[in-house]
Amino acid sequence: MPHIYCFSPIEDSRSTVLILGSMPGKASLQAGQYYAHPRNAFWRVMGDLIGAGTVLPYESRVRRLKSCRIALWDVLKSCTRKSSSDSDIDESSITPNDFISFYQAHPRIAHVFFNGAKAEACYRKYVLASLSDKFKSLPCQRLPSTSPANASLSYKQKLRAWRIVAQLIGRVDNKKIRSRIKGVRNFI
Repeated sequence: MPHIYCFSPIEDSRSTVLILGSMPGKASLQAGQYYAHPRNAFWRVMGDLIGAGTVLPYESRVRRLKSCRIALWDVLKSCTRKSSSDSDIDESSITPNDFISFYQAHPRIAHVFFNGAKAEACYRKYVLASLSDKFKSLPCQRLPSTSPANASLSYKQKLRAWRIVAQLIGRVDNKKIRSRIKGVRNFI
């Protein structure tokens, strides 16, 4: 099984929202781009939410995320995996990214979203215990995976759940945000 490594984060000092995947798939690793698989809905979702869709070159999508104060990264720094599937990650090979340094360098991060169940599970298992109370208390929420393997939800259902990200960067009233987050929990 090949040992693989994640990309550097997409971020800037103004980032307030962090979206975490687990580990880039084969298409992404080959392209050197986050969510490069043509059937992964991540960039389509970002296009509908913030105008960072696949009609733009990758570099423009990255700039758009940054301008909207969205950081993008993966929970895992490295692992071995025989396919692109999260279920094929060898748990004994996992090395998580350095979130202590990341959060210290990005003190404005106020919300963390997981692109699917594996990212959330790995964060909770390999990262959370190492964080200070300040960072442990960040609101964290799993959203439906944008992976084509998550075929149980339609694109419209995924987009509806992911709207919370656009609402947060739009500075929607916190009561509405909490209500939406509860709704997303019930949705998944």
